[in-house]
Amino acid sequence: MRLLKQLWRWFDEVTGFSKSLGPVLTHPVPRARRSRWFYVFGSATLTAFLIQVVTGIALSSAYVTGSGQAYDSLHFINSFPIGRVVRGIHYFGASAMIILIGLHTIRVYLMGAYKYPRQVNWLTGAGLLLFTLLMAFTGQLLRWDQIGFWTAVVAAEQAGRAPLIGNWLGHFILAGNTAGGATLSRFFAAHVFFIPALIFVFLAVHLYLVVYNGISEPPEAGRPVDPRTYRGWYHELLQREGIPFWPHAAWRDLLFGTIVVVCVFLLALLVGPPELGNPPDPSIVSASPRPDWYFMWYFALLSLIPKWSERWVIIMGPMLFGLFLILVPILGGRGERSPLRRPWSIVLVASVIAVVAHYWAMGIRAPWSPRLDAPPLPAAVVGVTSGPIADGARVFYDKGCEYCHTVSGYGGIRGPDLSDAGDRMSPAQMATRIFSGAENMPSYRGELSEGELNSLLAFLASRHIVQPPKPPVLRTER
Repeated sequence: MRLLKQLWRWFDEVTGFSKSLGPVLTHPVPRARRSRWFYVFGSATLTAFLIQVVTGIALSSAYVTGSGQAYDSLHFINSFPIGRVVRGIHYFGASAMIILIGLHTIRVYLMGAYKYPRQVNWLTGAGLLLFTLLMAFTGQLLRWDQIGFWTAVVAAEQAGRAPLIGNWLGHFILAGNTAGGATLSRFFAAHVFFIPALIFVFLAVHLYLVVYNGISEPPEAGRPVDPRTYRGWYHELLQREGIPFWPHAAWRDLLFGTIVVVCVFLLALLVGPPELGNPPDPSIVSASPRPDWYFMWYFALLSLIPKWSERWVIIMGPMLFGLFLILVPILGGRGERSPLRRPWSIVLVASVIAVVAHYWAMGIRAPWSPRLDAPPLPAAVVGVTSGPIADGARVFYDKGCEYCHTVSGYGGIRGPDLSDAGDRMSPAQMATRIFSGAENMPSYRGELSEGELNSLLAFLASRHIVQPPKPPVLRTER
């Protein structure tokens, strides 16, 4: 212990570390009596980012960026228990960072902490939010499996719809005309070097401004922000009621940060990292890529809106979101901070959460996507094991009808439920629909032999909803 103390005294003497860090740790902050735990999300986001830095460095030491070796290198990492745990920590750390920075943004917006003099605090935080989303997006491709590969292709195709710069932007994302080794190298460089560098720069400015402008006090209704008098009033508040950040306020940050680390580690240990899909194969054009959960709602939104509106949503959505983040502190830099005096802020946040939750749930169900892994209908559902109905059930599966249509709970949900097809349509109407097709259904004219068609019609006509027996009518004698 004596040796450590001597080393610390020597280090502190030649660096002045304690003199520099001491005022930062002990600077006064407002006393938050009722809302003190709402202030922990920012430091917890920083904790999650540090987890990503440490595990990212560990993973990059074994990851190979070549298009022919990246997939195998991840399998090599997964082959060791410590490798699976590190991958799991990195994956769940990314999820934690997305959740925490979202909660931090909501807290700052609802409490009006973006108002004077903290407008630039908000703008640097908005940049950190954007970079976090970019880190999540670029990280998915680095798995270099079928889903990650096609996710980049879909993103480039969407970016290509932007006016004027769309073609250039699509080429920039793919690092060429098609996805390949250059695409992987570009995403790796962005994920490991460029975006983290920007995060460190914005984070340094953000933390400096937090100390310079002070942590925002809890909002109170009827106490608006006036730029002409706010700083003087704030300094008087700190002299009257302020408490040192360390240890009176910092202990909550440490406790919540520790909980985040423990939760991420336990999830990585018990659940593990996401399983790798098949290796990327550009020839499989029927792939159905699905992003990670934090982008699932946007994926579902683009899948469900009308085709004619896709271009407008892809272009205008991110643009309006960016303008909102920029204009919030510029146009709303003064006035009431309490959400009770700004009810539109509560309505806006609740609406955004409801929309994201709705489309996220739709993305999990994916009603637009065929269920290519649907098994053949069991004999208990078909009802027979031989004859035209059984033959029709096999045609129903072999021709891919079951991928989009549900029968008694089996199959896809993209098309109408055919569990009661025999109750709703005649064989002639069924044949007309099979031959004419529909918006999301191809025409099977010329694809079915006469025998296959008759068997399929026999199977569909046998689909009925079994009505429960009516209770007997009891007669009473008079």
